[in-house]
Order: sequence, then C-alpha cells, then structure tokens
Amino acid sequence: MTAPANALAVSERAALADLMAEVGPDAPTLCGTWTTRDLAAHLIVRATRPDAAAGILVAPLAGYTEKVMAAVARRDWPSIVAEVRQGPPRWSPVALAAVDAASNTVEYFVHLEDVRRATEPWEPRELPVHDAATLWAQAQRAGGFLLRRSPVGVVYAPTDGPAAGTRHVARKGDRVVVLSGPVGEIVLATYGRVTQGLEITGEAADVEAFRAFPR
Repeated sequence: MTAPANALAVSERAALADLMAEVGPDAPTLCGTWTTRDLAAHLIVRATRPDAAAGILVAPLAGYTEKVMAAVARRDWPSIVAEVRQGPPRWSPVALAAVDAASNTVEYFVHLEDVRRATEPWEPRELPVHDAATLWAQAQRAGGFLLRRSPVGVVYAPTDGPAAGTRHVARKGDRVVVLSGPVGEIVLATYGRVTQGLEITGEAADVEAFRAFPR
C-alpha cells in the first residue's frame, strides 16, 4: 500500500507532540527565546486560526498574531499538546493530505529538531530512505524561496537518500557555497539551525555570509 502524501508530516507532528509532553511547557527551543509552550502556541495558531496566522509572515499583522498566540499559550499544557498532535482541523484545506504534506513536512521536521537540539546531549537522526526522499523533494521546492535573501549562491549536495551524490542549485550566484551532508542537515542549515555532520564549503567570507544572513 502506498503511504499517504503527508505520512512524514503526520509522523513528525506526532513525534513533536510526544517530545513536548515529555519535556514540558518550559523547555528551551532553537526558536529564539521561545519555550515549548510558545512554539506549541505558534503551531496551533498556524493550523487553526487563519485570521491570525497571516501575522507570521506579514509584519503589520504580527501584533494580532502575538495576542492570539498568548491566549492559546495560557491554556493547560495537556490540551495544548493534544491540539498540536491533532494537526489541521477537518474544515481546513490543510487537512487534505497533499496540502498537509506541502505545508507541514518541513515545518514539523524543523520544529521537532528545534526542541531536540535545544538541550544537550543530542544526536542527529538517521532518516529512513523514504523519509529522506520526501524531505529532499520538499527542500528542492522550498529552497529558492527560503534562500531568496542569501547574499551568496547555494548548492545542495545530499549524502543520503535516493539523491545521494547529486547536486541541486537552490540559489544561483556568482559566489557559491556548497552544503554537503544528510538531507535533514541541509534543510536545517537552510533554516539557520544548528547542524551536525554538514560541510559548508566555499570562500571563508561566503560561508560566513551564508551562516549569518537573516532567515
């Protein structure tokens, strides 16, 4: 039987909910000053409040988004975790498997790692081949948008999954850095997160510029 398009989004969401339940509401994350409670509120607003979610991307609406997030964050922790685990409500277009996959595969992968990697010790996960393939497909689609502000060109060179040994130009540029390593680490580097086992090659100034540019 063929797995649904959103299989990885569903499994990452469930794993994140499990981890949040385990570490509690006050655990650190890699999302700036956010705790797990703040991150959970962000995910709930993103999934269930389209009126407020726009403020995640549109600066003039950010105040309203923060107000709604604060109200969500005041709920009791078990109910917050349960809502994260539930995912998009049935009435939402994001509940459709294909839309959930496109919207949430990378989102939940990155945020799961935001919680995992915020506390030492941690080790990178070795993704199954099919999960690496799913994440790679998402990375290729999203990379250009996510890297649009990068001051240098970026090439992905995955070392795991079906794409191992290939290269993908995520952003063109006269000066280029190459991200070589597992697909998951390439995705995390694209989002400006902590990585392990990833090699970033290029001129030293270009590598530093890539690491420093605002996501």
